Amino acid sequence: MVNSLENQRQDLDLTPFSATSGQPVEWRISDAPVPYPEAVAAMEARVAAIAAGEAPELVWLLEHPPLYTSGTSAKASDLLDPRFPAFAAGRGGQVTYHGPGQRVAYVMLDLKRRRPDVRAYVASLEELILRTLDAFNVRGERREDRVGVWVKRPDKGPGHEDKIAAIGVRLKRWVSFHGIAINVEPDLSHFAAIVPCGVVDPRYGVTSLVDLGHLVTMADVDVALRRAFEELFGPTKALLPETAV
Repeated sequence: MVNSLENQRQDLDLTPFSATSGQPVEWRISDAPVPYPEAVAAMEARVAAIAAGEAPELVWLLEHPPLYTSGTSAKASDLLDPRFPAFAAGRGGQVTYHGPGQRVAYVMLDLKRRRPDVRAYVASLEELILRTLDAFNVRGERREDRVGVWVKRPDKGPGHEDKIAAIGVRLKRWVSFHGIAINVEPDLSHFAAIVPCGVVDPRYGVTSLVDLGHLVTMADVDVALRRAFEELFGPTKALLPETAV
């Protein structure tokens, strides 16, 4: 049985993910779409520097040009009609779409110094999404049998739900990377070319904040996301858009 949002929150011990060093997490926003290979190379370099104690932790907010990524659990058959480039991501999860109008947050944290618990970390990322959606009066929910964050769609029929955010993480030397993707206003038709995250049940689709009738901007989401992140993980320090990863 799926717990209520309130009970889900009460069941989670999220406080151990606060920083122990006292150093704020760097917070970077890229204004222009970032090609996927470029983003992965930058993350790999930053994760290595964090693990070596040579760079602070980082959250990097960006958008990608239209593309598909495949996680470690992906099946080739989930790419039904790929109309954009596809990349093997190396993260957990299956196949998903990234593109303009979707806020991607790459989260690079040293879990060894915070709390070396992958399942609790993923739960904290889910909570980050839930709190961000709460800012726009959208009730997101977890599902035990489906990854990501979902919203009920009784307007589509009994038992119908749509996915509004995805999660996929990877760790190297206990430093996290990849992260979350929240659908703000992407072209939802591009999800039809894949089996999103391996979910084939026709009752389960994909939605966005704007599709749900919330006329919010990417900047609005960024403000809510940063506030929720600081509640869960500690203080942040904004970087200029041109600052390198």
